[in-house]
Amino acid sequence: MITTTKRFSLAAALCALAALPAFAQQAPAAAPADAPAAAPAETVTETVQQPASGVRFADRIAAVVNTDVITEYELQNRVRQAAINLRQQNINLPPMPELRRQVLERMITEKATEQRAKELGIRVDEQMVNASIEQIARNNKMTVDELRERLRADDVSFATFRNQVRDEITALRLREREVDSKITIPESEVDAYLAELTGFTTNDTQEYHVRHILLPIPPGASDSEADAVEEQAEAIVERVRAGEDFSTLAAANSKAADALSGGDLGWLDASRLPTLFWKAIENHRTERNYVTIVRSSGAVHVVLLEDSRDGVKAKLAGTPVEQTHVRHILMFVSDLTPEDQVLSRLNEIRHQVMSGKADFATLARLNSVDNSATRGGDIGWVGPGDTVPEFESAMNKLQPGEISEPIRTPYGYHLIQVLERRTAEANAERSRINARNQLREKKLAEAVYNWQRELRDRAYVEIRSNDYE
Repeated sequence: MITTTKRFSLAAALCALAALPAFAQQAPAAAPADAPAAAPAETVTETVQQPASGVRFADRIAAVVNTDVITEYELQNRVRQAAINLRQQNINLPPMPELRRQVLERMITEKATEQRAKELGIRVDEQMVNASIEQIARNNKMTVDELRERLRADDVSFATFRNQVRDEITALRLREREVDSKITIPESEVDAYLAELTGFTTNDTQEYHVRHILLPIPPGASDSEADAVEEQAEAIVERVRAGEDFSTLAAANSKAADALSGGDLGWLDASRLPTLFWKAIENHRTERNYVTIVRSSGAVHVVLLEDSRDGVKAKLAGTPVEQTHVRHILMFVSDLTPEDQVLSRLNEIRHQVMSGKADFATLARLNSVDNSATRGGDIGWVGPGDTVPEFESAMNKLQPGEISEPIRTPYGYHLIQVLERRTAEANAERSRINARNQLREKKLAEAVYNWQRELRDRAYVEIRSNDYE
């Protein structure tokens, strides 16, 4: 688990899970506009719960998935949960046969996913389940006991909810292994994305800093008069090559409107440079302070290519930012490790480090549940917005070398130690990381859907007849 908000993928998944009011499952799609009006919630509950012909649900099989089964009892419970969840979101229920089919398809996919995870030996320990339930409760502004009461009010057993949370985490770990890790974002895709974001319409994102001096040829001038203007331009070129300042020469000689600003055209990409100027410098685009002459029908121009740069990086770069090199120890509150025990242990660790009896990095390796523990709790250099607000606020109050009191965030309790600070020039790397993440999310959505369909399609599935068909 990682503190930074951009990398806390498991927590994000569980937050989405927690957004469901009563149970850990995705709701089926809403009914179409012309669907029949839904029955009241009480009627739905009765319809879902009543078995046909006095047969107990546990005696019947709704579907076979490879070597496992989904019982009618399990299916009816999930349909009822889905109905309650939709009602709580003010979504009209689809007809019951359609809702049943939606839920059954989801359960089949879940069962195939669960079987694949077992095949690969993926396991989720009790501490992770406890911590995840704690997180779900906090995200819904509840304690775990209040969450239990909420589930009981919705007639959902805590054991069922716990198993659903375990299944969600297991599926997430399996997905990370089989899908997430295989998604690649080529640098060319990042380049194209950022180029579009910053307004470039061509593949060339280089920008060129160009200055010019305009020497007009009088209308109706003779050849000798035109040649004299060109000789003046050549003389200026020689003075530039000898080291004179181009801006000063432009101010003294150019007849263009930008003469008093040194003939500065600014930073422009090839598509926005005057075609005449671009053709003059195109073959020398990598040369700094390249100067040449180009003639048009009514003037002679002295063109200076002062410099070139990556236009995307330049546009994405901002003002300098303060960065903090920080490390931390993270501990979860759970049924196994109550809050008072977590706080007592973190305060003991803080005292040991501050008294010089122990090293922060060593104790992080032994106690932190964050995956930065293997690095002694070191999460590297972070800037504004890289961590959750509670963490950032506490971190910003510390001087290098200081250790915070235990700080609570949505992810647990932290001890934070600031190692050093620096002011760094902003660069485009952060934007590249953000762009890569956004492109990854786009690819991930499609990849996850295809992966789930493949799991479903590879499984042997037999759907038994039911009373709704």
